[in-house]
Amino acid sequence: MKKADLAIALYVLAAFAMMIISIPSWLLDVFLAINMGIAFTVLFGCMFAKEVLDMSYYPTILLFTTIFRIALNISSTKLILLTGEPGNVVATFGNYVGGGNLVIGCIVFIILIIIQFMVINKGSERVAEVTARFTLDAMPGKQMAIDADLNTGAITDSEAKIRRDKIQQESSFFGSMDGAVKYVKGDATAGLIITAVNIVGGIAMGVLDQGLEISAALEKYTILTIGDGLVSQIPSLLISLSTGILVTKGSKDADFGTVLIGQLFGIPKALYLVGITLMVLGLVTPLNTILFVGLGVVFIVAGRSVEGTIETASIESEVDMDEVAADEIRQPENVTSLLQVDPIELEFGYGIIPLADANQGGDLLDRVVMIRRQIALELGTVVPIIRLRDNIQLNPNQYIIKIKGIQVSEGEILFDHYMAMNPGYVEEEISGIPTFEPSFHLPAIWITESQRERAESFGYTVVDPPSIIATHLTEIIRQYIAELLTRQDVHQLVNNLKESNPSLIEELTPKLLGLGEIQKVLQNLLKEGISIRDLLTIFETLADYAATTRDTDILTEYVRQSLKRAISGKYFGGNDTTSVVTLDPKIEQEIMGSIKQMEQGAYLNLDPERTKAIMASVGSEVQKLENLGKNPIIITSPIVRMYFKRLTEDYFKDLIVVSYNEIESNVELQSVGMVTA
Repeated sequence: MKKADLAIALYVLAAFAMMIISIPSWLLDVFLAINMGIAFTVLFGCMFAKEVLDMSYYPTILLFTTIFRIALNISSTKLILLTGEPGNVVATFGNYVGGGNLVIGCIVFIILIIIQFMVINKGSERVAEVTARFTLDAMPGKQMAIDADLNTGAITDSEAKIRRDKIQQESSFFGSMDGAVKYVKGDATAGLIITAVNIVGGIAMGVLDQGLEISAALEKYTILTIGDGLVSQIPSLLISLSTGILVTKGSKDADFGTVLIGQLFGIPKALYLVGITLMVLGLVTPLNTILFVGLGVVFIVAGRSVEGTIETASIESEVDMDEVAADEIRQPENVTSLLQVDPIELEFGYGIIPLADANQGGDLLDRVVMIRRQIALELGTVVPIIRLRDNIQLNPNQYIIKIKGIQVSEGEILFDHYMAMNPGYVEEEISGIPTFEPSFHLPAIWITESQRERAESFGYTVVDPPSIIATHLTEIIRQYIAELLTRQDVHQLVNNLKESNPSLIEELTPKLLGLGEIQKVLQNLLKEGISIRDLLTIFETLADYAATTRDTDILTEYVRQSLKRAISGKYFGGNDTTSVVTLDPKIEQEIMGSIKQMEQGAYLNLDPERTKAIMASVGSEVQKLENLGKNPIIITSPIVRMYFKRLTEDYFKDLIVVSYNEIESNVELQSVGMVTA
């Protein structure tokens, strides 16, 4: 058994022994002195603790000291009633502290009781209760902050674990303190009752057993009882004060005794003050000089020993720090971490935190994972890690989406509300707060939980706040996924395909195309929403045509034609005839005549007035399709498709431009108009 564990066990056993066995007065003096020394140790330990978790075992310390103090009360009561000689300490406190006057002693005792009950105990109890409540309420926010720092790379996984453990320890500590404060309050109450019992019992014993007069018995036993009460209440008052200090400023993975002794006697300054205090009490007052001075010397020697250990550790730490500092000086300054930009960020106000906190039932983090899976299946590319962090500068219900550190979209939700959208055929109206759906900017209404069932029965589309944010985030990712595809991502895709098709990769790269050129082709496909999952077909097509041209735009058109089954399935799926718009051959000829070739690639040099007229015609034809409830699709010849798409993309973001060579032969099309000007 370790020495610390043995010391704690003896301390608790001594308390229970005093409750059962009658001890001599000199031993009672020793225990009372030890009790006072421990009370001062707890007080100064709380004063000099840098944070509350330095005294994480304080509730247990409080329980043990309370039990020991009550045991001392019982032992002193036995000696007072049986012999009338409770020892030097009790008699000294009764005569010296009370001035040898019964009235003064009673007044001092009552004052101490009032201070402890009305001031310190009551205040400590309230502070502990409020602190426990606020600590538990703040846990989700702190955990979110840790997750945000971890996502941004500001801390490592091990640092995040340490911080989470600390939060858990704090919540456990303040939860325990909320109940442990009752120990001190109960101890003071017990001391008051014991004092009253001693006075009555002492008078009865003096008159009936010793044959004293009532006045003499009252004088003798009341002074002894007041002395006993004072010698108990002063350490109790110190403990109450310590409690107040600590709660106004958890559990560790270590042996209980070692942690407890280390926390109590690990601060040299506190041990010095305790030693000096006990020595002064032994020299200045009539207390047992040898006992108090000797005990004070023990505390001072223990403090010096602890200080020596700390100094040795400090010197070693300083040497290590100097070596690290020297290494840092010799190395160039590392600012790489400051230059990193997160590809995708979702920042939100504190009102949205419950949606992202799994402890409060939030599933936003799970939805983000599902978004990455959905995009991977849909477009065949891996979405970068999506960073989620709270931002107190935003409105409580506001969120913003950033791409490479730049805000590209925002939205606002109402917590505990649902968004109801009219699909277009619902005639019944429902009351609510008018708003716009953030993904597609459609008119909508915020409704409460009680209105949800009614709105769904009318035919409204009703979605909850997490679904709104997830849908918005998904659409933004689809919009910017081409920009998010990096060369490193392409390198990973190439390596994945190389495992099953090494000969194809060896033929294609780096002999025919570099990673950058492959990246441009894949980005062109993703930009128009074409999946790159079928990498085998894409790379085989590139290998077929890269020998004749390295123009990534032309290569993209060849790849699109190879993917015509996927493109037809995406835009012309089903057995129904698809309504489309065609492009006037004259305009196609005009566009081809306006193409200028340069070393950097081809570009369209079309007269602005002609561009304006063509876009007006496109707008008119697209409106026809939208009025029919159809997707805006324009069919062109293969050689014109990419130039016409570039011409229209700044005017019509959702316009689909497909060439005849990208359509399967079994697809049925119906032309409802022609772009002409």
